[in-house]
Amino acid sequence: MTRLRLASAAAIMAFLAVPVAYTAWSQDKADPKAGGDKSELYQQLNLFGDVLERVRRDYVEPVEEKTLIESAINGMLTALDPHSSYMNPKTYKDMQVQTKGEFGGLGIEVTLENGLIKVVSPIDDTPASKAGIQSGDLIYALDGEPVQGLTLQEAVEKMRGKPGTPIKIGIRRAGKDPFDVSLTREVIKVKSVRFRLEAGDIGYIRVTSFTEQTTSGVLDAAEKLKKEAGGKLKGYILDLRNNPGGLLDQAIALSDAFLDKGEIVSVKARKSEDIQRWNAKPGDVAGGLPIVVLMNGGSASASEIVAGALQDHKRAIVLGTRSFGKGSVQTIMQVTGGGAIRLTTALYFTPSGRSIQKEGIKPDIEVEPAKIENIQARAGFREENLRRSIVNPNAKPTDKPADTKPEAGKPGEKKDDKPQAAPGTSPAPSGDPDEPPKDAVADYQLLRAVDLVKGISLYSSKAN
Repeated sequence: MTRLRLASAAAIMAFLAVPVAYTAWSQDKADPKAGGDKSELYQQLNLFGDVLERVRRDYVEPVEEKTLIESAINGMLTALDPHSSYMNPKTYKDMQVQTKGEFGGLGIEVTLENGLIKVVSPIDDTPASKAGIQSGDLIYALDGEPVQGLTLQEAVEKMRGKPGTPIKIGIRRAGKDPFDVSLTREVIKVKSVRFRLEAGDIGYIRVTSFTEQTTSGVLDAAEKLKKEAGGKLKGYILDLRNNPGGLLDQAIALSDAFLDKGEIVSVKARKSEDIQRWNAKPGDVAGGLPIVVLMNGGSASASEIVAGALQDHKRAIVLGTRSFGKGSVQTIMQVTGGGAIRLTTALYFTPSGRSIQKEGIKPDIEVEPAKIENIQARAGFREENLRRSIVNPNAKPTDKPADTKPEAGKPGEKKDDKPQAAPGTSPAPSGDPDEPPKDAVADYQLLRAVDLVKGISLYSSKAN
């Protein structure tokens, strides 16, 4: 049985673990819409055979026939769309190894755009993310050699390598001059789900990709967050920023986890009768608590399905920026010789019937990334500081006037309590994973999401 999957925004999953599906190669009857009859097809095959023979016989250097055939097949597939491609037996085997979630590479998801390699998103805690590679960056050179003219597969092969080996990548970024980034390949271990409490009572769940363990990881995270919050959880933030996609069934299962009923997604193939629909089953892991979904331009494919389903059913508020806009489904098909093809076989649609192909998911509340700067307020007086001010009639005798001066420790005084990280800060690496970051950088979009969940929770509690 063929297993559909949503390839991420990249035509080739350069460094992301990709679950693999198998199918027998089938030959259907000629589709009249495909163009031409069989006699014309045979003429074109004769043309291909003629060109192949001339190249084999007359090209200036000897070329293996196997290489010519594989290049021709890959050329045919890549001419269709950015996401269809051929994998020779070696590449296909590498893909199966990557399915285990541990592989060598840089940790970036890429696609092909105008002859250059475009970064869809870096994977968390990988050489690429640590080096500051960003979604939307264009890779124009690898170790000093231009990528112009290379297929995506060829460029990916150059970026792959033995862990511990260096590589220099030429980057073009909007608004900046081209620059080089030196990276060292590592063994990439993909952990698709991370979670923590924000502000003490809001569950933050980050999903970096959709692998076979994603939904179970989110369910486990939700239960642990409930216990950690002591039953006082106000809501959840589902962070899908820079999530390049993955398995269709995991996107459906994760959507189902937060929905009680209704359609999740529909997939439509070339034939009008080939439509598949998936519906949610009763049960909401969030227990009806508010949900805010964070998205950006690096959110693609499976992450767009989840956001679209929750948005259409008004189960969650989508906050951030417009997503990548990949609305196609790829099927991995094993073919003769031990290789496989990744072929675009269908388009998917959200519950309201909208296709996000090239459009993306538009956020309900658009919030661009921003830097936060604290402005030092000028010291002033309040009513309680004025002479002969009237005493508050509700004040208790033990109440003390508010102190307008900030509390400061005495010289040499030590505090027992550890400093707590502010909501919406991005933890920096440290020796102790439980130690709050010293140089935390405020995440403006996350701060807005935290405030939104608090506001919805406050309004709901007053309404009740």
